[in-house]
Amino acid sequence: MTTITVCTTCRNEAARETREGDPTGEAFLANVEAAAQGSGVQVRGVACLMGCAHGCNVAISGTGKMVYVLGRFEGTPEDASALVEYAGSHAESPNGVVPFRQWPQGVKGHFVSRVPPLDGEG
Repeated sequence: MTTITVCTTCRNEAARETREGDPTGEAFLANVEAAAQGSGVQVRGVACLMGCAHGCNVAISGTGKMVYVLGRFEGTPEDASALVEYAGSHAESPNGVVPFRQWPQGVKGHFVSRVPPLDGEG
């Protein structure tokens, strides 16, 4: 099962500068949950992924698969749809690696890092 973890305390660039209002991550989580309805991708929120300079941040993970951290999202429904589309490809891949040609346009330029699975596979 592939999981999208959304940082609920993140603020996008505009919100980081003013520090006013609720964190953008809370609304982003709601957008990702809505986009993931019926997709088979699991979604969860977590307080702080420690990537504040890159907010809004998410992690895409699955057992035995490469983990990807993405950031610099505004938190829009369009961002959420692109993430869910990418996560679906991650789920279909045996090791979590998705060829660049299959990346949705909305995730290109948002990758921060990737982490190999702890079990050494991938």
